[in-house]
Amino acid sequence: MRWLIVFLLAFLVFNGLRAWLERIGLGRLPGDFSVKVFGRVWYVPLASSLLLTLIAMGIGLLV
Repeated sequence: MRWLIVFLLAFLVFNGLRAWLERIGLGRLPGDFSVKVFGRVWYVPLASSLLLTLIAMGIGLLV
């Protein structure tokens, strides 16, 4: 249950920061999807989430 909450929070953060993240290259990776529902585009950044998780884990291991 905790992983579902973490995924949903990451999903909301990515949707809120989408424009900034696209400028640095995240959100356009091969595993990132966009879905148009009721006229609104929702982004599902699976590959970007995985990449950011690996970076955070690497930083955590160094500290």
